[in-house]
Amino acid sequence: MLGAFAVPIAIQSTGLVNIVAIPGFGISAQLGAQVADRPVARHIPLCSGGNRAERRLTCIVDGDTGWENGVKWRLTSRSGGVDAPEISKPECQAERTAGERATRRLQTLMGGDYELVVEGSDRYGRQLVVVELADGRDAGAVLIDEGGLAQEWPNSRNPWCS
Repeated sequence: MLGAFAVPIAIQSTGLVNIVAIPGFGISAQLGAQVADRPVARHIPLCSGGNRAERRLTCIVDGDTGWENGVKWRLTSRSGGVDAPEISKPECQAERTAGERATRRLQTLMGGDYELVVEGSDRYGRQLVVVELADGRDAGAVLIDEGGLAQEWPNSRNPWCS
């Protein structure tokens, strides 16, 4: 399990985004957004174009992937992994539609105060993060609970094309 070990953590408060970094996983102060001390709503854009980190400062790729200050992350939750429907290579049109809904919902959830809690990294080098919202909710759990916007991962099927 991702969080099954105890390590010291460093918490960085940057106003709107607080980063909890676990030493040894490559996350650094560059991940936190520099914003005013007063939390305000903001718009996190959807990512566009190729897969180049230098072009992606802070944006949402899809319902379970994004970038924060040039660092790519993959959404997880306090209870485990999160799998949102694909939008780049969906198996069917229903999956693409669900993926677009999940992407917009994650974008909305992250439009206010949130914290990225780093749980490690995956085999593709993405930081595994829990997105904790200002009201204490877990964005990954919200997507899973909100009618088909995501499912727990690992999983054995694609419910969006069933």
